[in-house]
Amino acid sequence: MKIHQIYTHNQLRNFTYILELDDRSAIVIDPWDDKEVSSQLDERNLSLKAIINTHEHWDHTQGNNALVEKYQCQVWAHENGVGKIPGLTHGLNADQIISLDQSYQLRVLDTPGHTFAHLCFIVEKNNQAQAVFTGDTLFNAGVGHCKDGGDEEVLYTTITEQFQTLDDNIIVFPGHDYLENNLRFTLKFEPSNPDAKEWLKKVESPSYMPGNIQTTIGDEKSFNTFMRLDNQEIISNLSIGKYDSKKVFLALRAQRDNW
Repeated sequence: MKIHQIYTHNQLRNFTYILELDDRSAIVIDPWDDKEVSSQLDERNLSLKAIINTHEHWDHTQGNNALVEKYQCQVWAHENGVGKIPGLTHGLNADQIISLDQSYQLRVLDTPGHTFAHLCFIVEKNNQAQAVFTGDTLFNAGVGHCKDGGDEEVLYTTITEQFQTLDDNIIVFPGHDYLENNLRFTLKFEPSNPDAKEWLKKVESPSYMPGNIQTTIGDEKSFNTFMRLDNQEIISNLSIGKYDSKKVFLALRAQRDNW
């Protein structure tokens, strides 16, 4: 199985993913542009087996209808996406396993917060976690907003209980490229963070293109403010008084909404 990360060059900086399977079929995650997806499939001589949508927002689903019409493929998403996600054929639940080939599978995570129909997917090879598709729940150096059908307190629980606990070596494949802006947000509240400074140098380089570097969960723990809720510099710069991790998270999310 191969993962192809496609930067869509739109204003929202979306990523679409194609999973190339051993039998020459493919699964596409969050198709932005049906023509781009079809071109990539043709280039690799792949047939489209299914679409996976991490959640219902239009920028993650707008390619569904045209791809379903062309390939007669299935559409898999959260069971709460019924009536919201175009072409939905299969509702998915937490801990469900999607077999990809002899070695690889996807494990479904129910990850509410950004919306209440949001799923993320752990890529497992021989039952060992390798990567995670995070949609709009966890970004490189940030997390998703909750302004369009979500809840900040629920997102806090999702991040702290489902992502903070993942192994450090797991690669993060997010739904958008917000890395540079998110790193600048980190440095506003934790200006001494050496890892954020080094990563910002990478993305400021003329050679940087969205998707040509990936972070891991370990990287996120080192510079993602939403995974550093006990950091004293962040707490001090938020001026929130007595420490409480949820209070820190909510204060950061409120600040990021206006960033």
